[in-house]
Amino acid sequence: MQSIAIIDYGMGNLHSIAKAVERVSADTRVFVSSIPEQILAADRVVFPGVGGIKHCMEELDRTGLREVVLEAATSKPLLCICLGMQALLQHSEENDGTECLGLIPGGVRRFPDNMAGPDGNRLKVPHMGWNQVHQSRHALWDGIEQDSRFYFVHSYYVDPAEPGVQVGASEYGLQFCSALARENLFAVQFHPEKSQRAGLTLLKNFSHWDGRL
Repeated sequence: MQSIAIIDYGMGNLHSIAKAVERVSADTRVFVSSIPEQILAADRVVFPGVGGIKHCMEELDRTGLREVVLEAATSKPLLCICLGMQALLQHSEENDGTECLGLIPGGVRRFPDNMAGPDGNRLKVPHMGWNQVHQSRHALWDGIEQDSRFYFVHSYYVDPAEPGVQVGASEYGLQFCSALARENLFAVQFHPEKSQRAGLTLLKNFSHWDGRL
């Protein structure tokens, strides 16, 4: 039986992610773990996260899971969600500047406070709620209609240095990267576990993904 490990480093809505993955992959063992050997023995890994990036990086170091994420990113299909996506970049503006994992060249920026929507009204930060994602070709989008809506909660967005890694774009006062991919790595800013049919389809695709585009 195939297995999917959800990394538990003390941050993230792990229960809802696990339940969502279990729902769409009945033929797969899904488990939450903070034990490096268990995580790296799984066929696929999910790296979730909510909260601040400084605390995220501190907890990865405290639990010894930084190296687990780095190794999983080069050895098996890895899905990164929300803060897990931001942690992949080199540097974040959050918490007066925080060094991240450095797996993807580029930085994490805060949405400006003076953004306005198409109607001229001021946009609130954090960006919270449903928004469209314009997709670029990737296996994890299979069965998901172009410009489908997903659920977002974030004040910061990733700004990769290499445009070719972007596989999803969204608009909120400005256009930002809402999904990126490189080889066996796929990351999203939105929460697929909260995104109803489109999000569950993405999780189902991940549960069978072999790590190729």
